[in-house]
Amino acid sequence: MKSKDEKRFQFMGNVVMIIMTILAVAPLLLVIISSFTDNNTLIRNGYSYFPEKFSLDAYHYIFVENPQVLKAYLVSFRLTAVGTVLSLSVTTLLAYAISKKELPARGVLTFYVFFTMLFNGGLVPTYINYVNIFHIKDTFWGLLLPGLVTNGFNILLMKSYFTSSIPDEIVEAAYIDGASETQTFLKVVVPLARPIIATIGLFAGIAYWNDWNNGYVYLNRRQDLYSIQNLLNRIVQNIQYLLQSGDSNAAALLANLPTVSVRMAMAIAGVLPVLVIYPFVQNNFVKGITLGGVKG
Repeated sequence: MKSKDEKRFQFMGNVVMIIMTILAVAPLLLVIISSFTDNNTLIRNGYSYFPEKFSLDAYHYIFVENPQVLKAYLVSFRLTAVGTVLSLSVTTLLAYAISKKELPARGVLTFYVFFTMLFNGGLVPTYINYVNIFHIKDTFWGLLLPGLVTNGFNILLMKSYFTSSIPDEIVEAAYIDGASETQTFLKVVVPLARPIIATIGLFAGIAYWNDWNNGYVYLNRRQDLYSIQNLLNRIVQNIQYLLQSGDSNAAALLANLPTVSVRMAMAIAGVLPVLVIYPFVQNNFVKGITLGGVKG
């Protein structure tokens, strides 16, 4: 039976978590409601949880008047899937290698990974290397490759998990039973590392889904390779250009555009797949936390 202090602590903890949840959900709810609000109502009354008039004009403009949005979604899904798998493979293999105490030059490799967290080559040298050496300009690799091996934090996080959460006794037992290094890694280490793999996979997937910089830098002529973030960013730039041009033709076009509500709709269009998929990823993540460890 819980004491009064434990009950009081649990009650206060629940109150704090409820308040934090409301603070996190309230802005998103306002964005959703604003995306379904009539544009003129938004301009006249501002943002409100209880708008005077609802409208689907913003979503009609995004999905009907811009049919390339569906193709951009497919590009984003493909980029996120391929990028997450490759990023997890590279991160897991490198982290496992530098977690082995007997690895030659282990300290040098670890320092090299850590160094990338502090310094980088800069945008111009990076662009020159990727374009002139790897030839990724106007290709799908331009979206995929720059973000593949640039997160030293994920590598060190996974390396720390390998060294602190996977007992050496289990790995040594696998060696004694005749398992090779590859078999030990795939059949012993990877199953025990499911929690950190799920976490890093979630980080990598969200990073690839939200990335717009690579497409902005490396895609010039191939607009058919735009991800959803790149396309929505281009739509916003086009609307901004029309607002600042002062041309009579532009004014006529703007009269029929939901210039304010469309930005809210774009935010929802960009984040909606993540909100839909995340609960399933979270379930796998919670299951993975309960696995592994020394028994007995």
